[in-house]
Amino acid sequence: MYAIVEIAGQQFKVEKDQQIFVHRLDAKQGTKVSFDKVLLTDDNGKVNVGSPLVKGMSVTAKVMDHLNGDMVIVFKKKRRKGYKVKNGHRQYLTKLEIEKIGSSTSKKKVVENKTDKEPAAKKPASYYSYSNSWSRTSIEFVEDSNAWFGFDIVTTRTSYQESLSGTKLSMKIQIHF
Repeated sequence: MYAIVEIAGQQFKVEKDQQIFVHRLDAKQGTKVSFDKVLLTDDNGKVNVGSPLVKGMSVTAKVMDHLNGDMVIVFKKKRRKGYKVKNGHRQYLTKLEIEKIGSSTSKKKVVENKTDKEPAAKKPASYYSYSNSWSRTSIEFVEDSNAWFGFDIVTTRTSYQESLSGTKLSMKIQIHF
């Protein structure tokens, strides 16, 4: 029996008692980890493909060790320019041993359906907004808690001759009393 499971953003084909190296997991050495993102299972020719996941299946593994991968050297060069850069990288890895491929042992969450939905938050009564797409002007009037009166005018308008000269009229006025 084998399964294709997603672990730390990568997909692996795993079998029982197989040891694999994955990107570093936040688990202590010797602990058991369960992965619920099973994409496909095969039990002696009986293939079960999920859409996108196989429901009720999980893979249980034991964390064997945390280690670093092999050194990867990244060398960049541009000929005749005197440009050379040498960098190195070692990936942090976790060694896992697959212990079980089978039905999920996690408890299912009970979802309560609420019949009384709260209405969406309304804007304050002292809020006014106006927008004009032709002149690209928007006006907002908001009475906030810090001031009695708030007023914003934002306008950006470009005519044909202004675009030829490369200048744009952009104005933002904020008045707060």
